[in-house]
Amino acid sequence: MNDMKAYVLHKHGKPAVLQPTNIPVPGLEREQVRVNIECIGLNYAEIMARKGFYGWAPQMPYTLGMEAYGSIEAVGDSVSARAIGDKVIIGTQYGCYAEKFVGHWQTTAPAIEQFTPEENAAFFVNFSTAWVGLFEMAKLIAGESVLIQAAAGGVGTAAVQMAKALGCTVYGTVSNPAKAKLLQDLGIDHAINYMEDDFEELVKKLTNGQGVDVVQEMVGGDVFKKSVRVLKPLGRIIVMGYASMDLKKWNPLSWYKTWQGVPKANLMDMSKRVYSMMAFHLGYLMKDEEIMDRVIQGLSEFVIKHNLRPVVGQTFSFDKIPKAHELMESRKSMGKIVITV
Repeated sequence: MNDMKAYVLHKHGKPAVLQPTNIPVPGLEREQVRVNIECIGLNYAEIMARKGFYGWAPQMPYTLGMEAYGSIEAVGDSVSARAIGDKVIIGTQYGCYAEKFVGHWQTTAPAIEQFTPEENAAFFVNFSTAWVGLFEMAKLIAGESVLIQAAAGGVGTAAVQMAKALGCTVYGTVSNPAKAKLLQDLGIDHAINYMEDDFEELVKKLTNGQGVDVVQEMVGGDVFKKSVRVLKPLGRIIVMGYASMDLKKWNPLSWYKTWQGVPKANLMDMSKRVYSMMAFHLGYLMKDEEIMDRVIQGLSEFVIKHNLRPVVGQTFSFDKIPKAHELMESRKSMGKIVITV
């Protein structure tokens, strides 16, 4: 069997622990496909997994990578819904930081023809996350208002586009003018630079003290607390991440600060102010094939109908994945970081 290059995680640590190695290409089992990977989408969950702080990660050693784009080069027995040559996107728990991916055929979905290879690689995790949060859980409807935290990232830019396409008033937080310009180009109503303005005060001012119907929250800490305070009565906050977490294994104070900043439901406050809080993790939802099939179908139709596209920020070659991790961890990236293989 031929070898392939892959980033196999043997120990946790800084980006330098990621080194490409040659490993055998896995053999095909029943109902599996083998995909020749062309592009890989980077996700913050992979940063956390590399550090050892990601509960959904498998036991080491394993190959990182949750999503990619490529073409099917082989199919196993009992696979009828995929064929050699099909262009597909991959959504999985791990295995995409490699030249080839082998997995169950249902971890793949038909690529979107209108997208470039890089856009296809940037699509699955971010758009599915935003779709589930805003449409499946918050039940966002046209005419409502929504605040998107970390709005210039991969999930954020997906959420901004979908909420605007639906007909909502959209507010989004960013850390610098370049990110604000990116959101303005996407049609956002109000891009808020939290380095210059207190987003809680500004959202209340812009809404005449009423607040917003929905908040998509991915930061945690004080950002979560302020986000709750900008909700209207009957508002909904969707928690789908904790980007402000700064755990250090051998620093007890960092563990205490992290626990203090974890978003928590306060039932008394929810009762008094009349709002609801929901949370989810796409990885756990991916175990439900029926729900994910519905999500991908509805999402793909919506994206094609409204001509939405993933925002691809920086691209790196396959041998520069450690550098890509450094950029994502620096919080200076915009849109989706994509790796070309």
